[in-house]
Amino acid sequence: MTSQATEGACAFAWRNYLLLHSGISENDSTRSALYRYVTNLRDTGEYGFDLLQIAAVAYLKNLDELHDDRGARLAADQALAECLESRRAQADT
Repeated sequence: MTSQATEGACAFAWRNYLLLHSGISENDSTRSALYRYVTNLRDTGEYGFDLLQIAAVAYLKNLDELHDDRGARLAADQALAECLESRRAQADT
């Protein structure tokens, strides 16, 4: 997976995040955390652009709710696993 997919997934999630959080700076540390999370995903698996987008949005949502990077990563990983399982189930039918 290319860094272009990582950049695109992060940009998509970040734009949507800024729509919900108008007081957040474009250079907020949350953006760096998001990029690290998605880059790590890209490096550890063969995820397509669409799955990286889902994981990025789930990460930001959970980071807001949990206020904990590790918890947000785990919750986003779970959301990603559920998407993958759903796709496998659809492919089997």
